[in-house]
Amino acid sequence: MKVTNLDYISANPLLPEVQNAMIEAIKENYGNPSSSHCLGDQSTEVLEQARKRVAVLINSALPEEVVFTSSGTESINHAIKGVALANEKKGKHIVTSNIEHNAVLKSLRRLMKMGLGYHVASVPVDEHGLIDPSDVAKAITEETILVTIMHGNNEIGTIQPIKEITRITKEKGVLFHCDGVASVGVVPIDVQDLGIDMLSFSANQFNGPSGVGGLYIRRGVGLWPLHDGGAQENGKRAGTENLIGIIGMGVAADIAFREMESRLVHVRRLKERLIKGLNEKIEDIIINGHPELSLPNLVSVSVRYIEGESIVLMLDEEKIEVSTRSACASGALRASHVLLSIGREYADSQGTLVISFGKETKEDEIDRFLDVLSDAVDTLRKMSPLYKKG
Repeated sequence: MKVTNLDYISANPLLPEVQNAMIEAIKENYGNPSSSHCLGDQSTEVLEQARKRVAVLINSALPEEVVFTSSGTESINHAIKGVALANEKKGKHIVTSNIEHNAVLKSLRRLMKMGLGYHVASVPVDEHGLIDPSDVAKAITEETILVTIMHGNNEIGTIQPIKEITRITKEKGVLFHCDGVASVGVVPIDVQDLGIDMLSFSANQFNGPSGVGGLYIRRGVGLWPLHDGGAQENGKRAGTENLIGIIGMGVAADIAFREMESRLVHVRRLKERLIKGLNEKIEDIIINGHPELSLPNLVSVSVRYIEGESIVLMLDEEKIEVSTRSACASGALRASHVLLSIGREYADSQGTLVISFGKETKEDEIDRFLDVLSDAVDTLRKMSPLYKKG
């Protein structure tokens, strides 16, 4: 039986064009881009071609504003810790939100545990996971050096009012970092229009390879590099670049940019079909996230009275793959901090599924998922001491 992948938020499958480009790159036996000879020059050329393609995807003013990293997590760590260490004389206060990815939250905790005096203010969200920009304005002090707010949430899909928030940070002279891992390549992200100073993203969210990401750093923004060594990436990140992965990322970025409109039409249709089916086939559910300001390729649903992990296991037996929360937090027994922050009860948080999809997903896969899920829920609720029909 063919596997139905409805866990795109963990990693998208590689497009054939990306696979072919990476295989050809391996055959070319490229050299080190830092080497001063013909093989190095050849490698530099393809590296910079990929950088230009990524810059176009996010509308970076200059390709050199894009720094390649190993992942979205590294990009987030680099932005937060790099700004903190570069601006410690100005202040040691950072503003974030209650629903950020663990890469953001744990980076901030690490700074606070270093004993250097860093402290963090976290703004709340409403029942849809939406931030009120006025709360960000109130949280900023004279000591604030950075505001870090995600674009689209990877668990519930809510998209934040980034443009309104950056208008505030610019007025107050504070840098703004955006975790765009779940959004870049999925929805249009224009760093110029949104006024973003730093943007983290990952290739595997738009059909590129895992193990390669990027950090947009607006020209003039100062931050300490996390890696010491050579002068790669314009001195922003030491270490030989993952050239094969970056080539794949560049091809994926180019395709995502060209296909953005058609992809959006497709996944929005799938999302509408999925939500309609969930409401028709399964009672006592809660659709999480904002009903309009939300990622078009993701649905979060809390199925009451049963555990999400049990549903995942039953779906897996039928070769249907979904998740219960961020892949980076899988294995954690505690309830999602995102769901608790929007007011979900602990039990409902434990019964939540995250269904995500992409350009390859077919309507009949959504339909089959709904049928199998309905049967699984019926079976599990019959065994649940919490559920009483009617």
